[in-house]
Amino acid sequence: MSAHARVPPRLLVRTLVASSLTTLVVLGAVFVAITLDTRQRVTTLVSANLAASQRAFVAFERRRVREASLQAAMLADSPTLKAALDTYQAESRIAGSSTQAELLRTVQIEVEKLAARFDVDALVVTDPGGRLLASAGQRSADWPAGDVIRVDPEDAGEEAVVRRGRTAYRVFDVPIALGEDVVADLHVATALDDRHAAELAELSNAQVAIVIGSRVVGASLPSDVREAIAAGTDTLPADGEVTLNRKPYAVRRVFTVGSARFYAVDSIGAARSSATRRAFLPLAWIACGALVLAVAGSLWLAQSVARPIDALSHRLDRMAAAQRFDQPLPVSGTSREVDTLARTANALMKSLAKAESATQEAYVGAIKALAAALDARDRYTAGHSARVSAFSVMAGRALNLPDEDIEVLRLGALLHDIGKIGISDRVLTKAGPLTKEEYDLVKQHPIVGAHILKQVPHLAPHIPVVELHHERPDGRGYPYGLQNDATPLLARIVHVADAFDAMTSARSYRSAQPVQSAIAELWRHAGTQFDARIVEAFVGAFSASGAAVLHEAWREPDAHAPAPSLLRAVGGGLA
Repeated sequence: MSAHARVPPRLLVRTLVASSLTTLVVLGAVFVAITLDTRQRVTTLVSANLAASQRAFVAFERRRVREASLQAAMLADSPTLKAALDTYQAESRIAGSSTQAELLRTVQIEVEKLAARFDVDALVVTDPGGRLLASAGQRSADWPAGDVIRVDPEDAGEEAVVRRGRTAYRVFDVPIALGEDVVADLHVATALDDRHAAELAELSNAQVAIVIGSRVVGASLPSDVREAIAAGTDTLPADGEVTLNRKPYAVRRVFTVGSARFYAVDSIGAARSSATRRAFLPLAWIACGALVLAVAGSLWLAQSVARPIDALSHRLDRMAAAQRFDQPLPVSGTSREVDTLARTANALMKSLAKAESATQEAYVGAIKALAAALDARDRYTAGHSARVSAFSVMAGRALNLPDEDIEVLRLGALLHDIGKIGISDRVLTKAGPLTKEEYDLVKQHPIVGAHILKQVPHLAPHIPVVELHHERPDGRGYPYGLQNDATPLLARIVHVADAFDAMTSARSYRSAQPVQSAIAELWRHAGTQFDARIVEAFVGAFSASGAAVLHEAWREPDAHAPAPSLLRAVGGGLA
C-alpha cells in the first residue's frame, strides 16, 4: 500500500495534463489570433500611411508648381534682366566677340542677382533656340554658357526633366517677352537628388525614392534598400508590396514628372516586428503564469480554469474572425490568471480603440487647421469659421437633429469657406464694394471648396454644406439657384449662421452690427433669403444660449472699422 501511495493517482495526473493542454491550446489560440490580427492591421496601417503620404505629396506638388510658376513669372518680369537681354539681342549681331562677351557678362550679373534672392538649385537663361546664355545658383556648374538644352519627348510637359551629366533636374520655365516678342526663356531647375528626396520624406511618414529608368537618382533610404530598388525597378509596382533584401516593403508611386517616378516606401517587416513584440510581451508572462498554475493545481482548479479559458478563446476567435474589438472581454472572477488574460486582452483592444480615436481626432484637427488657416488670411475674419460652426450646432440642436447630423454640421460649417483659398487676398480683404467681376469670383468659392473636399473621401459628407450654403429658398442664391427644400437642411442652417456672424462681425469695409439688428434682418428676409423654420429655431436658441456661444467662440470686432454696407452683408451671398 505504501508503494502505491507514492504513485500519484492516475485521475489526478490526467486532470493536470488536461488542464495544462487546455491552457496551452487557449494561449496558442490567443497568440495566433493576435499575431494574425497584428500582422493584418500593421499591413493595413502601413498602406494607409502611404496613401496619406501620397495625398500630402500631391498637395505639396500642387503648391510647389503654383509657387514655381509665380516665382518664375516674377523673375522673368525683372526689368533689369529684360534690359540686359534686349541690349544683347540688339547688339550681339553686329558686335565683336569681346563686346558679345561683355554683353553676356551683363546678363550673367543680372541672373546672379535674381538667384541670390531665391533659394534655387539653378536659375538658367537661354535664347529662343535653347542655347545657354547665363546661369546662377548652387548647381550652376551643371549649366555652362554655350550649351544647348535638349528635352526628350517623354520628359516634356508642364514641368520637364532635363539631364545634365549624371544629375537630373526638374525644370519649370517661362518665356521672357519684350512686347510681343520672346527674347529668351528663364528656367528654374531643382536637382533630383538625395537632398530633394529627403525634403519630400519630411512631408510624410514614409521614405522616398526617385527613379529614372533603371537608376535611383535620389532616395532617403539606406544604401542596401536603395540598391535593391534599383535592381528591381522594372517590376516596381505602382501600388503594392515588394521584397527588398528578403524583407517586405509597401511601395506606392505618388506622382510622375516626365520619366521621373516618385515612390513612397515603408518597411512592413519592421512595423510587424515592433507591433508583435509589444503585443507578445504581456501575453508571454500570462502564458508562463497560466502554465505554472495548471501544473500545480488540482482537478478542481484545472476544471475551473479550463472552462473560462475555453470560453475566452472562443470569444477571441469570434472577435478576430469578425474583426470586432469594441466589446470588452468579461472578467469571470474564477481565477486570477484568467482574469489577467482577459484584462490584458481588453487593454490591447482599448489601445487599438485609442489609436483609432486618435486617428479620428487627427482628422477633426486637420479640418480645424484648414479652417484656422483660411481665417488667418484676414484679421477681420479670424474665428469666423469657428463661430459659424458653433452657431450652426446651436441651431441644429434646437431642431433636434440626430448626433450624426450634428457632427457633419459642425465640421461642414468649419469648412464652409474653404474654397476661398483659391481667391486672392486683394479681393477678400478689399476695403470697399466689390466690382461685378470680383463678386462673381467670390461666388465661385462654394464650387472650389466642394472640388477640394472631393479629393478626400472622408470629407464627402461635408461637401453639400460647403457647396450649397449660399443657396436661398427663393432661388436667388448661388452657385445653382436652388429653391426651398432642394437645398439640404444642413446647408440651409449654415447659411443662416454664416449670415448672422457676417452681420455681427467687423470687416475691413464696415463695422459690426448690433445683435438685435442682425436678428431683425434674419426675420425680415425669412422665407426668401433664409429658411423661416431655421430662423425661428436659430433665434430661439440664441435667446436661450447665444451668450454662452458668444463667450466661447466670439472675437472682439474692430470698433473703428468703416460703416457697413447692409446689402453686401445680407444680400444674395455673403463674402
